[in-house]
Amino acid sequence: MENEIKKILIADDEPDILEIITYNLEKEGFVVYKAVDGNDAINKAQKLLPDLIVLDVMMPHKTGIEVCAILRQHSHLKETPIIILTAINDEQTHIKGLESGADDYITKPISPKVLVSRVNSLFRRTKNVDINKSIEIGNIVIDPIKFTVMSNGKNVVLAKKEFELLRLLASKPGRVFLRDEILQMIWGNDVIVGDRTIDVHVRKVRAKMEVDCIVTVKGVGYKFEI
Repeated sequence: MENEIKKILIADDEPDILEIITYNLEKEGFVVYKAVDGNDAINKAQKLLPDLIVLDVMMPHKTGIEVCAILRQHSHLKETPIIILTAINDEQTHIKGLESGADDYITKPISPKVLVSRVNSLFRRTKNVDINKSIEIGNIVIDPIKFTVMSNGKNVVLAKKEFELLRLLASKPGRVFLRDEILQMIWGNDVIVGDRTIDVHVRKVRAKMEVDCIVTVKGVGYKFEI
């Protein structure tokens, strides 16, 4: 649970740059998704809800700055770290990028080491969730220290994997967790399980909670929402 896999969306219309960035970020253990233009970046960002987004400034259809401004209007992407890539090394471009809502910018040509360092730095800056801190959402309270769940004032007894599943989803309300992510984060590589296992555990949690808080995103995964 502590080593949650991070999803990163990279948007750039230059295939070589996409491959270089993807290779170096995947080496660091990140899950990387790619977009080839501004519209593609918006669609994938809204669908995948990545943990961090890297946008090239000069892209077809919409620039990275335009994409950034649009994504900041999306309720689930307001706080997502965004890095702007630019080959235009002038102060005005950097200012526009930051004013659009970007958290950082990197000037091309890109140094893979610098990019990885900036990504890790942004994750450290935006990490504000204490894994031992209780989660309180509506009438639901999840205490990871005591391993307890309260729903509408009633104690809910969950099995270990059920608790971990609920805690994972509730840690980021509204964010869609992909099925592969859930399998990796809850079950890891030690046990061979499939989609059916997730579905069974979700059904059990729903029944015990007696609150409609886990939403199925058909063909994608699950999210916590009251």
